[in-house]
Amino acid sequence: MTDRTSPDETAAFAALRTEEGRALLAAVQGTEPARELAVATRLRREHPAALVSAALGQARLRQRAAAKFGAADAERMFFTAAGVEQSTRASVARHRAERFRELGVSSVADLCCGIGGDAVALARAGIRVLAVDRSPLACAVARANAEALGLADLIEVREADVAEVDTAGWDAVFVDPARRGGRGRVFDPEAYSPPLSQAVALARGARYAALKVAPGVPHEAVPEDAGAEWVSDGGDVKEAVLWFGTSPGSVRATLLPGPRTLTGAGLPDPPVRAPGRYLYEPDGAVIRAHLVAEAAREVDGGLLDASIAYVTSDILRATGFATAYEITDVLPFQVKRLRALLRERGVGVLTVKKRGSAVEPEELRRKVRPQGPNAATVFLTRVDGAPSMLVGRPAAV
Repeated sequence: MTDRTSPDETAAFAALRTEEGRALLAAVQGTEPARELAVATRLRREHPAALVSAALGQARLRQRAAAKFGAADAERMFFTAAGVEQSTRASVARHRAERFRELGVSSVADLCCGIGGDAVALARAGIRVLAVDRSPLACAVARANAEALGLADLIEVREADVAEVDTAGWDAVFVDPARRGGRGRVFDPEAYSPPLSQAVALARGARYAALKVAPGVPHEAVPEDAGAEWVSDGGDVKEAVLWFGTSPGSVRATLLPGPRTLTGAGLPDPPVRAPGRYLYEPDGAVIRAHLVAEAAREVDGGLLDASIAYVTSDILRATGFATAYEITDVLPFQVKRLRALLRERGVGVLTVKKRGSAVEPEELRRKVRPQGPNAATVFLTRVDGAPSMLVGRPAAV
């Protein structure tokens, strides 16, 4: 993680850890945004203004963090704005920790640990953790979180440059490079901090290692001696992880909750065929992992178009890797015709999905002006190269 911490930020956080700071945190917990000014005005009569502001800021961060960490943990933990944004969702971190545990790992060096969210998941899996970051504030927050959650005996926090840490005594390494810079998200892997090449070198120095990268990492950027896993949670792709010391060259998609895992079998692309009665929308992790052929095989399906990840089939079959829809109409792309069809069916609740179309869902919804008590889903896509619209509804499997 790039160290952008100011001494004032570190001092402000230290003040929150004092008896007065803890009392203020308890007093402002759950404060609604509309009441912040009144609460701050009242508390500043008896406490330093900077400390009151820090407490209110921390309360806001805890509210935001509840979506990732759960309310019970978030109410006890400490956060930074970057930490809330960049931290791994707790369910995803638990999955990764479980994979380490299944490998027989009992200790992990967590490099670029940030506020310690991944270290917490590892420790809760019974794994001893060395949490390393170059940011004084991140280390202070990670240490506070280990203490707050009763995990201080399993988590050692060290402020250091990850490149200078000796990980020889640890069973495994987890590396989570910073993928944001001063101008926002970083897409060039060599612009990560540390760069991907350096992170790979750190990973190769351990018996087992997991290296977290952006979900959009090109497959050709995956080292030959690594396996790649794409993870989604609730249908949203959250991360890609390069695993070292496990199965070189393997590809897998993991869907949470579950987990449900689909692995690559080197299948050829499914054939392009005419639309069948059902359309299957593969999970984003399946698509990122290039495992659409494996998902299509589960439902005896083909593709609507050679370059689009919509699977079509004449059979309805339960699958954990795609969402099924029953298709009632297949139309060439024509807004006027779609509008007439929706009015005839009394469709007022319209879900618009698209792949391979430049039309924005909101734009289409505005043009067709859906009205009525019924619901439908329309897919804007291509059928064997031709711009098309498929109308249907979720299928009950």
